[in-house]
Amino acid sequence: MAKLVHSMIRVLDEARSVEYYRKAFGLDVVDRIAFPDFTLVYLALAQGGFELELTINAGRTEPYNLGDGYGHLAVVVDDIDAEYARFGAEGLTVGKLVDFKNGDTPVARFFFATDPDGYRIEVIQMGGRFR
Repeated sequence: MAKLVHSMIRVLDEARSVEYYRKAFGLDVVDRIAFPDFTLVYLALAQGGFELELTINAGRTEPYNLGDGYGHLAVVVDDIDAEYARFGAEGLTVGKLVDFKNGDTPVARFFFATDPDGYRIEVIQMGGRFR
């Protein structure tokens, strides 16, 4: 039996990224492991579970090329309208709020946020298949 434990992204500025994920999603640092050439920072919610691993490569100054293979991370929230307003009030980069349908059948309500390194995070209204 497999269990997903984390997803990793490479970031340029540890403090900037840690602050973004704390402000945007309430993630806190749960572990930090420094190596000579890179640092791993693990972020999670207080109740634990799935983690986001930030990798900071020493001496890196150029933004990473995210390419066309990376899609997005996704999180669910209890109140998408309140979160959309909060992100705006916090000055976080967001796209439009979308009511996504397949024909007349609702699929999801969501918006995309973008972190300081350009990674996209889909913020989805909890419900249906998104629990």
